[in-house]
Amino acid sequence: MAEVYGSARPRKRWGRRLLITFVVLLLLILAVLVVADRMGASYAERVIGDRVTEQLTQQKATSEKPKVSIEGVPFLTQVLAGKYQEIKIGLDNFSGPAGNGKDIKMPLLDISAKDVDAPLDTVRTGNGDIVASTVTGAGTIGYANLAELTGQPGLKLSERGGKLVGAAPIEALGQTFNASGTANLEVKDGVVKVTFANVTADGLPDIPLVRSLVDTYVQKLAFDLKVPALPLDLKVQKVQPTAGGLVVTAGASNVSLSSGGL
Repeated sequence: MAEVYGSARPRKRWGRRLLITFVVLLLLILAVLVVADRMGASYAERVIGDRVTEQLTQQKATSEKPKVSIEGVPFLTQVLAGKYQEIKIGLDNFSGPAGNGKDIKMPLLDISAKDVDAPLDTVRTGNGDIVASTVTGAGTIGYANLAELTGQPGLKLSERGGKLVGAAPIEALGQTFNASGTANLEVKDGVVKVTFANVTADGLPDIPLVRSLVDTYVQKLAFDLKVPALPLDLKVQKVQPTAGGLVVTAGASNVSLSSGGL
């Protein structure tokens, strides 16, 4: 019996060593796959960032180096399937021409492309089309920058109760009065049309002559906010006044990324 017991112990140790070796090899393979997955994602993110930078240059816009993030793991399975869940692009300190030698500035233009169809052969050869089902973007224009774009001296813009409010000095009857009014915002063909209504001024007499002066002044305050060309064919869809500035939301559908993205 002693000989049988003694011969079983080495086999048991050998089996344990084999199991440990298998686990170690499995972990090494997983580690290699994870590294390869992240390296592949990093390479793709750099390529996308370079393409976006090219678009900005063509549109005479500027920003810091694009921050690109391909969402969803593992990345390599998305490559093989030719389907990407979401690609995020962050453009810090975005600036673009708005006409009359002035620029619209956004501390951050945040872009998201979802449901990207990118066949493996197209990615590998560069032939074919890569399309994102939807692309959205959002950025905030500071009120100081927004007031500068109007070209109206002394105009100050702010948010009050979810509305855009403008205030500026107005000359009437040989005196200067502080007038303020609420802005109406309308987005049409990618242009934000800004008009003011319900303009009042403390101490200003409510007589026809003065009212006519105020109405003329209000008409001069109206302006069109032309948001510069944005990457990936984004078009302005909505604007919302907030405490930090005017939030601009843009979007596009079925956008080709072949020339400006992946």
